[in-house]
Amino acid sequence: MKSTERNNVHVGSGGKGTSVMRTAGEFAGAGLNCGIAVWLGLGWLLAMPGAFAEPVPQDESLRAELKAYPYRIVHETRRDDHWALAMIDADGSNPVTLTKTPGVNDLYPHVSPDGKKVCFVSEEGEGKAMRRNVYFMNMDGSGRTRVVEAGRDPCWTPDGKCIVYLKDEFEQLNYKDFATKGVFIYDLATGKTESHVNPDLCHLYNICCTPDNNWFVSTVHAGMGCAHGILAIEARGKAVINLGIPGCRPDVSPDGKKIAWGSGDCDMSVADLEIVAGKPKITHARHVINSGNELHTYHIDWSPDGRYVAYSRGPTKKAALGTTPEVVGVKADGWNICVADATKTDRWVEITTDGKSNKEPDWVPVAK
Repeated sequence: MKSTERNNVHVGSGGKGTSVMRTAGEFAGAGLNCGIAVWLGLGWLLAMPGAFAEPVPQDESLRAELKAYPYRIVHETRRDDHWALAMIDADGSNPVTLTKTPGVNDLYPHVSPDGKKVCFVSEEGEGKAMRRNVYFMNMDGSGRTRVVEAGRDPCWTPDGKCIVYLKDEFEQLNYKDFATKGVFIYDLATGKTESHVNPDLCHLYNICCTPDNNWFVSTVHAGMGCAHGILAIEARGKAVINLGIPGCRPDVSPDGKKIAWGSGDCDMSVADLEIVAGKPKITHARHVINSGNELHTYHIDWSPDGRYVAYSRGPTKKAALGTTPEVVGVKADGWNICVADATKTDRWVEITTDGKSNKEPDWVPVAK
């Protein structure tokens, strides 16, 4: 592909590891359902190791292993009828509440690369006046600073100098996870915000950055010509590439060589993330967790050294807000944080046990 060609979207075809390229205009004009295209084109993903396995019990040897692991996990939890951020050791011990803001819901934590700050969203106001706003603060709770009103899904750039976030699509808070429009980059040093150069980005959620800061990776739903998919979005350009993997909520490993995502409601997968001719490509996908339709699994996150993944697990049912428990801000009774061995399939352990809507784990990238 010539470097002058932009807005490219790759859609999985019938061959393993291959892709069909379309421009964004062709993609939308053809009325192509990229969700269907991915499922038809990547049968190899469904047949990968671990597919359709029976649920496997917890591995207590992993719990013992995690007790000596020096990294901690931050997550959201529901306490005293509001949401707060908490931190635990890798085995679930030594819980600490990071935010204590009655009447305000603090959610969706992501820790900075140096381990000194955490960005998150906070639901403030009541009724139709409620807004979900992006904040960051020091890990001890001091220096709480608002980044933007009516924003969501913040994450850090690899250098820790900026926070990437999405804006709400509607003025009133909407609990649909894909109700977003635009990608924005906030500079902590200057306090200024820049819009992404591609103004057509919409209906994204769970955005993250590759360690080289060249790509954003995100789920898209009912937008940009896609029914549903996982996209790589050029950080400083307009190229958009469909990674051809079914599911949602991707996370790129700290070394940039692997990707993890929820490949179904009850299973999660990992794969190699390669850069071929300057563009991301997914190969060698396999299941890392398959709960066998017993419980739902979401919100996978790589540990700092790539040995483990943390994730949320719990029962699912329609919630009072008209959506499902995995969605940010939706009460999730019975949900807990788990950790799995990223090199195996179904070697896992539950590290919280109270079921108080424990979701959205994020590893602290600096050892305690």
